[in-house]
Amino acid sequence: MPIQLLRSRSATRGPLSLLAALTLASALMLWTAPGARAEEPNCHDTAAEPSAHSDHAGHAEHRSADAERASGLDLPNVELVDQDGHAVHLYQDLIEDRVVAMNFIFTTCTTICPPMGASFGKLQRELGELLGDPVKLVSVSIDPTTDTPPRLKSWGAKFGAGDSWSLLTGSKQDVDQVLRALEVFTPTPEDHGPIVLLGNDRTDQWVRVNGLTPPSKLAAMLEELATDHRPTAGKESR
Repeated sequence: MPIQLLRSRSATRGPLSLLAALTLASALMLWTAPGARAEEPNCHDTAAEPSAHSDHAGHAEHRSADAERASGLDLPNVELVDQDGHAVHLYQDLIEDRVVAMNFIFTTCTTICPPMGASFGKLQRELGELLGDPVKLVSVSIDPTTDTPPRLKSWGAKFGAGDSWSLLTGSKQDVDQVLRALEVFTPTPEDHGPIVLLGNDRTDQWVRVNGLTPPSKLAAMLEELATDHRPTAGKESR
């Protein structure tokens, strides 16, 4: 028999009747709800599901499942170092005339960075023949003073990083320049959020998405970018 919430009149005269308690609980929920807002997951948090979050460092708020347009980014041709110790120019060697997925990680992160690494590992398989030509994967360390090329190589190996996935470090000054240009800079590594930039350099089409987006969805977005061959009028070389 279902439980019925029935009380006699005498029961409701007490200091806190069941009805009053339920009313108070409802009021407390209504009082806290309007101001409640989930904070963006960062490296202080446990790995989060791809739920709604705000972009860090003052960026426009957006739903994590959606793509935020980021066209017109200033893509610097800064010289960095990959996981094999080779000097590479970010724009000229890895981005120019390509479709790119780029995330931002550091090897001592124990929360959102490992899931993002695992996502790129699976993304390699999802992309199939698209990977390498025309699609490249790039991970930029946001803690370059700690993340040496060997550390990045070891970190990438955990997720099966292949030849078409470049993991980059460099001087803090150069890396900070890149992060600021791509609008993903944070004062400390622990404050960064899960962000992936997807772009087609030929068409200057760039979007910013949640780094915890399923790899299959990232692959579909990259495939769509790769099939867009519209030239960008007046696009300046760097």
